[in-house]
Amino acid sequence: MQKLKEFLLINIGILLVALPIYYISVPHGLVTGGVSGLSIVINSLFPSISVGTLMIVLNIILFIIGFIFIGFNFGAKTIYSSLALSGIIWVLERIHPLSGPLTDDILIELIMAAILYAFGLAIVFMQDASTGGTDIIAKILNKYFDIDMGKSMLYADLLIVLFSFFTFGIKMAMYGILGIILNSFLIDYVMQSFQDTKEIVIISSKSKDITNYIVNTLDRGATIYTAKGAFTNNEKEVIRTVLNRKEYVKLKKYIQLLDKNAFITVNTVHATFGEGFIRL
Repeated sequence: MQKLKEFLLINIGILLVALPIYYISVPHGLVTGGVSGLSIVINSLFPSISVGTLMIVLNIILFIIGFIFIGFNFGAKTIYSSLALSGIIWVLERIHPLSGPLTDDILIELIMAAILYAFGLAIVFMQDASTGGTDIIAKILNKYFDIDMGKSMLYADLLIVLFSFFTFGIKMAMYGILGIILNSFLIDYVMQSFQDTKEIVIISSKSKDITNYIVNTLDRGATIYTAKGAFTNNEKEVIRTVLNRKEYVKLKKYIQLLDKNAFITVNTVHATFGEGFIRL
């Protein structure tokens, strides 16, 4: 079931990446980095070679690097993702050839492309995969140097955007730079949104019931410790747990019904590593 979920999410992410590349980046000659951007540059010089074909060839070179530095699991998923992405673009080139850009407003299209691209890549990254290309380089920088995925993508893609300057001119190169900056921030923002959890600290006279609900109903762990109130000098149990957003809402509703006098503090945690959350 987990493998099927990963497969479906990877394909959704790939589709969200492919659509802006084909319908926005290719017609405008908009290079925002990645193998797709480099393929667009090469395609402008050699129109007989399609963007989809170029992406497959360039990705094969980077696959070898991914296997060496990241491992087989990432490499296997990345091979599928990159081939699927290149395949979708290759199919679109044949079943729905474009005669020109969708609109004359390149800025609006750039913003829409960045949003779709960032959501798609974030979904793929969360499945421990990549769409290939400079994503592999970004993942290596993230793994070995702990650089955020968005910033890693930014560094890897800047060089490719510089190539577009010589092919499409300074105006399109500037749009390309704006695009990769938007992508870098949006990817980090979306990934943080997916990974955000809630650290909840609860003081209640019904601590045993609340603990049982967390452990048995929500299937989460909790830490319990004893504290003394400054005003009353009474000892009370303090419950500390980390939940995802949906679980937090359920727990909050349960406590509202159980003990309206409970004292609760909630902090947003950007990443939680360990059993039940992100694998360390």
